[in-house]
Amino acid sequence: MKYAALVYYQEQLIHAMSDQEWHDLNQECIAGVERLTAQGHYVAGQALQPIETATTVRVRDGETLISDGPFAETKEQLAGFYLLEAHDLNEALQLASRIPPARLGSIEVRPIRELPPKQTTGETS
Repeated sequence: MKYAALVYYQEQLIHAMSDQEWHDLNQECIAGVERLTAQGHYVAGQALQPIETATTVRVRDGETLISDGPFAETKEQLAGFYLLEAHDLNEALQLASRIPPARLGSIEVRPIRELPPKQTTGETS
């Protein structure tokens, strides 16, 4: 089963790091991805740019509304995600606990919901 591990931390903690501390954290993340890949648990993942680069899109009553910034003001900001393959939630939680930024913030683990197959229109060939 696939699980999303959403990485949250306070960006101000990252901004307060020295260049060497930031470099070391990134190297830990790279090593963690290599380990997860070797174990067959890593499906995909990406780090995100800082929240000041975010844009939120909403559609209300057919009108598209665009605003700068993330969807909601929160103490911690979404920094990236890992898409993991795990046997069950317990294994996904164990894997998420090894993601280095967990020391700085939190990792939200959620099962991936598969969409149903595309409905055909009843056409036959």
